[in-house]
Amino acid sequence: MSYSIELSFNNREESFELPVMPGSLEASESSSNKTYDIIALGEINVIKAPKLSGYGFSSIFPARRYPFVTVQGLLQPIDYVKLIIKWMESKRPIRFVFTSDRFDINTLASIESFDWKEVAGGGGDIEYSIKLKKYVSYAAKKETKLTLLATVASNTALPPPTPARPNETKPPKTYTLVAGDTLWAVAQKHLGNGARWPEIQKLNGITDAEIKRLQIGRVLKLP
Repeated sequence: MSYSIELSFNNREESFELPVMPGSLEASESSSNKTYDIIALGEINVIKAPKLSGYGFSSIFPARRYPFVTVQGLLQPIDYVKLIIKWMESKRPIRFVFTSDRFDINTLASIESFDWKEVAGGGGDIEYSIKLKKYVSYAAKKETKLTLLATVASNTALPPPTPARPNETKPPKTYTLVAGDTLWAVAQKHLGNGARWPEIQKLNGITDAEIKRLQIGRVLKLP
């Protein structure tokens, strides 16, 4: 079975193929499923979306062209290390491409960890171990000002509407004249003092001449 692994950065602006293929490729798949105990139902399992896939492998960056080196162009071991560290410091994903006779993987990935060391007595070879995690591109959704305001408004708890203030102004008292009424009698009956009849006259604009012949059915305002 033949296979290869290529790591690249910024749309293959920088890339390299592993010079010595790792003995194995570790892949991890998991999910965020949760289990709950529900009264009357017992234990239930809530299935959620799977987590991002993880990949890991270990190998060496050789200092010389061993028979098991699989690439034509061979960098110095430290140059591989410098590239990987540079990519990590950029805080941007790399491209992880695994090709084999049985299946392929081609995905953006973040470098989760990178451990390396120069092997004593290895003639300059560098051993390393690297862990990657699948990366999913995302971008902030651009919203118009009106959409944003609508979203804020919908998420903001509005205070209950203030009830209308009751009208505390008392409606004016009125009285409809009937036959035999006089202003004095009206004042006595409704104001408790017949001497207050001039107040009724003034309030209703009644002339002195009208006092003697009050119109039956006329509505008078009362102070």
